[in-house]
Amino acid sequence: MPPVDLDDVKLPKEYVGREIGITDGLILTHERIKQFAEAREDRQWMHLDRERASKDSLYGTTVAHGFLTLSLLSYFVREAIQARGRVRMAVNYGPNRVRFPSPVRSNTKIRARVALMTSKELSDAIEVIFFVMIENEGSDKPCCAAEWIVHYYQ
Repeated sequence: MPPVDLDDVKLPKEYVGREIGITDGLILTHERIKQFAEAREDRQWMHLDRERASKDSLYGTTVAHGFLTLSLLSYFVREAIQARGRVRMAVNYGPNRVRFPSPVRSNTKIRARVALMTSKELSDAIEVIFFVMIENEGSDKPCCAAEWIVHYYQ
């Protein structure tokens, strides 16, 4: 789905409380999961050891780290929204209420639904809170649901 193209960081009030967009899918490959494990020093077998995961894991294969899925919020929001014009910089202010209701098996496609919860003017920025629900191909439950706060500077 093409991104919503905004000329200004001040997202129109009509978007508040609504889904803005659904992104295309992204496959979380086993290689990406391995790279994330190395970067985070989190080499738990359920993420890396395919043979053991096929025998001992509840999921039958290796799975992505929840924090890997969470780290993709900025990617997915950029896929759903293109804020152009006077946006000088966007700063990740942090997530709220993060949950991981289902695992992401390696080599599975995920995509996100992005909604705008709030948008308010600060003295030097616009604070936007998105609700991002990352869906997991083949699962009825999302793999990640989070509120994400971004400060846009003009």
